[in-house]
Amino acid sequence: MNRIKEGLKDKGISQTWLAEKMVKSYQTINEYERNKRQPSLEDLYKVAGILDFNISELLIANKKENI
Repeated sequence: MNRIKEGLKDKGISQTWLAEKMVKSYQTINEYERNKRQPSLEDLYKVAGILDFNISELLIANKKENI
């Protein structure tokens, strides 16, 4: 599962809310979530801050996903 998608779900945050916080379009956030577009490093740091994640949590796959 995409870590951004997982983080939004776990925190009960909508893509629309995240898009507004990041000053991005809903479509951009949706594409990040569906792995259709890769966020810039700057945007990854913004997402990590908003979701209260360590940046490595967004960059490194979950071990369960690798099985």
